[in-house]
Amino acid sequence: MGFGRKKASSSAKTFPPREDTPLIAKSTPLSSQSKTFANVFIAIVGAGVLGLPYAFKRTGWLMSLIMLFSVAGLTHYCMMLLVNTRGKLQSFSGGFSKITSFGDVGFTVCGSIGRFVVDVMIVLSQAGFCIGYLIFIANTLANLFNSPSPNGLASQILALSMSAKSWYMWGCFPFQLGLNSIATLTHLAPLSIFADVVDLAAMGVVIVKDVFIMMENRPEVIAFGGLSVFFYGMGVAVYAFEGIGMVLPIESEMREREKFGRILGLSMGLISVIYGAFGVLGYFAFGNDTQDIITANLGPGLVSLLVQLGLCINLFFTFPLMMNPVYEILERRFWGGRYCLWLRWVSVLLVTLVALMVPNFADFMSLVGSSVCCGLGFVLPALFHLLVFKEEMSWKGWSIDVGIVALGLVLAVSGTWYALMEIFAVKV
Repeated sequence: MGFGRKKASSSAKTFPPREDTPLIAKSTPLSSQSKTFANVFIAIVGAGVLGLPYAFKRTGWLMSLIMLFSVAGLTHYCMMLLVNTRGKLQSFSGGFSKITSFGDVGFTVCGSIGRFVVDVMIVLSQAGFCIGYLIFIANTLANLFNSPSPNGLASQILALSMSAKSWYMWGCFPFQLGLNSIATLTHLAPLSIFADVVDLAAMGVVIVKDVFIMMENRPEVIAFGGLSVFFYGMGVAVYAFEGIGMVLPIESEMREREKFGRILGLSMGLISVIYGAFGVLGYFAFGNDTQDIITANLGPGLVSLLVQLGLCINLFFTFPLMMNPVYEILERRFWGGRYCLWLRWVSVLLVTLVALMVPNFADFMSLVGSSVCCGLGFVLPALFHLLVFKEEMSWKGWSIDVGIVALGLVLAVSGTWYALMEIFAVKV
């Protein structure tokens, strides 16, 4: 999944690694095209892909593919709007030479309110990703280790009036307090690379198993799930492609920046094909039995166990990396930019409490994708572009930007409402 990050840039002094630092590129802006491609891939691909087969089951495989590729194209377009907006601002003689992040663009275009809106959305999106991680870890461990027998661990936990999911989340809590207390993430940064390697390996294993199971079972599938699940599917698709917060830092680090649009397009195209294949094959293999986390369908076996444990481990260590943008913003706004241990611990507690209340991983993906990622990915880039280029755009350009803002707002409001209804609905 991607890091939505922001960086203050009013001083020329050297800062330690922060939330907008690319995962592969170094501080010198000399990234090759291949390294830029890898940075984009790492920024976007995350654990959210594991919920795509369930979304395909809910919305229909053909409808899901259409939405997936449409969101990919629109996300790429909005990313380039943000890049072009930054380029225009830096061309002004006033000297906006230090615009390095999404938040800097917001501040330059709209002042403090622009930075505040971006900050709020980044906090909500990053915390939302971490809530999804805890849901995934708890549900996966419960599925793996809780025996249905009366003498099993699940029965013992329930005897203590605590669900298996709650047990595993609270078990992670003290360790996350320790990891999130680390002031600098220099030593944890390599784990983000490990996370993406494990994600790709898990996707490969799942795809291979899906093909064999699909050839044997051939379950009944649907192509269109109906308009009632349209906003649900859009929310999941937007969540899967969220990564716009890393676009400006990655583009800044590229050696041949004029080729960034082509590299970004190739990356988005490849990711779209991978996502589409993963969702279709997972749904075609298990049909109506597709779980909200596809790894739960893998069944028993050593390979299945290793894949699921590997995913849990990498998400466990990715949690503090994804919370780092939250800490940077909260500490800057409420603690003068200084390290604050209690603020970090309270944040981890709040994330854990919210995760305990959300039963379904894919439903929560839809909520985060609709409520926050639509704003970050569609509304703000188009709005900032419109405000900066309004004097020189034709009516067609105005129409496109206004249309994207309107579409983003409709998707955000409608998708959020639908996702909340799904989460709090009584499951019969």
